[in-house]
Amino acid sequence: MSTNLTEINDMVKSASEWTSLLRHEMSKVLVGQKYLVDGLLTGILANGHVLLEGVPGLAKTLAVKTMASAMDSKFSRIQFTPDLLPADIVGTLIYNQQKGEFLTQKGPVFANIVLADEINRAPAKVQSALLEAMQERQVTIGSETFALPEPFLVLATQNPIDQEGTYTLPEAQVDRFMLKLKVGYPDKKEERLILDLMAKTKVSEAVNVVVTPEKIMRSREAVDQIYLDDKIKDYIVDIVFATREPEKYGLPELKNMIEFGASPRATIAMTLAAKAHAFLESRGYVIPQDIKDIAFDVLRHRIIVSYEAEAENISSEDVIEKVLNKIAVP
Repeated sequence: MSTNLTEINDMVKSASEWTSLLRHEMSKVLVGQKYLVDGLLTGILANGHVLLEGVPGLAKTLAVKTMASAMDSKFSRIQFTPDLLPADIVGTLIYNQQKGEFLTQKGPVFANIVLADEINRAPAKVQSALLEAMQERQVTIGSETFALPEPFLVLATQNPIDQEGTYTLPEAQVDRFMLKLKVGYPDKKEERLILDLMAKTKVSEAVNVVVTPEKIMRSREAVDQIYLDDKIKDYIVDIVFATREPEKYGLPELKNMIEFGASPRATIAMTLAAKAHAFLESRGYVIPQDIKDIAFDVLRHRIIVSYEAEAENISSEDVIEKVLNKIAVP
């Protein structure tokens, strides 16, 4: 290990100290859900939006609210409904009769952390109102364009079981989410702890502030400096290309199972998420296991399986598993 890499390692260890404090604060009101917490932290560190999918009652909204409180950041929650309008999200122009001019009324999207609750309950035109905000970190109202605060993160939730009154997210929007986390049930021991902590008529959700937006921006600079070997870069590219051209990677059985493979945005997302994962492990370099740990979250919503695959109950996660098992680990 070179001296330079040792310096990066030491720098990352120092810069990542706040992550354990944040986990501790969140554990005061959130039992278990390490996967969910780490996924949210990965999104924050990698400057990527996160889509949370899980049945009701798994503390998705609570986790986002608690994290925002511990980060001393501006938080806004948008409840997506079928009658929501784009102006309800980004804002609108209001005519002032006294001054005889239009004034800009900014919407709830102007926050550091925006919780888009049940995002699939609003029609496509409303969901599309978030596209510019998510990609360019800016919003256009009338003829003016406004920059969004930094850090800016959209954390969206959707319910996979109650599909009545829901709208499928446009592919362009789904691809803008760096990660899609599938939140599962707690185990029996965790459920018992939840009972002890939450089975009260009044539950405290107070947490201490342990990190500021400025410190998060500095941590992102540290994430950018994390070492990524050329062999790891080739490994990432091979995984992505295997979802597009599976027969070239010894996976001919997947050729008719994949309608669309992962986009170039997946390559970038996997790289950034792997660096953020290494940062959370207080490590100044990326190892193949980092890629494997975040691969499902980065790719599950970017691989579109064919009708043939659906008929055989083959999901995008099955495809990812076959790809990871086949591609040689550096």
